[in-house]
Amino acid sequence: MSSVVHVVDDDPDVLKALARLLATDGFQVALSASTQEFLERYDPATTGCIVLDLSMPGMDGLELQAMLAERGAVHPVVFLTGRGDIASSVRAMKAGAIDFLTKPVDVDALLAAVNRGVRMNDEMRNRSHDREDARALFSTLTPRERELVPHLVTGRLNKQIAGDLGIAEKTIKVHRSRIMHKLHIRSLVDLVRFMERLEGSAPRADAAAARPEVRRAARG
Repeated sequence: MSSVVHVVDDDPDVLKALARLLATDGFQVALSASTQEFLERYDPATTGCIVLDLSMPGMDGLELQAMLAERGAVHPVVFLTGRGDIASSVRAMKAGAIDFLTKPVDVDALLAAVNRGVRMNDEMRNRSHDREDARALFSTLTPRERELVPHLVTGRLNKQIAGDLGIAEKTIKVHRSRIMHKLHIRSLVDLVRFMERLEGSAPRADAAAARPEVRRAARG
């Protein structure tokens, strides 16, 4: 499915010009002459980004950006303005906008920002799906197995974990084996990667694998 670029601007000439430009670059374009019109047609399930005018009658671009953030929307926003000021641009960027462009907009700058926004949106959605898959697997663990995971991730040995929890070392071995099986992983490094997926953080498995305690635990 092609990405949808939402263009929200109260100037019909701007809407028409941006629609032609973005369509030529291969995007589906949804045009809205007001924030209200945008909200009526907006589908957060679609991929893409939002090109948003800063100053409009009624709810302005910054207010719409804040509303979308409150709703958990993940569409990156590219702001356009004919009379921007430093305070507005700073506020927009702090709230997560990926660019703040002035009219008449430079075509190359706009296309670069939109393409960057679409890539960001794809990456965020992929991480979200990956996190959901990890949560589904993690939910298959028993309460005791979940309790063990933080101990395993730190690279502690079975006998150390057994001492911490006051249970037999052979019981730890059984739980460790079951955890690995249920999470579809083979090593401690895989477990570190899995927990990063679960938490939605950027992979740091290479760094984790370099830690001495992880290497020792990975050997058994």
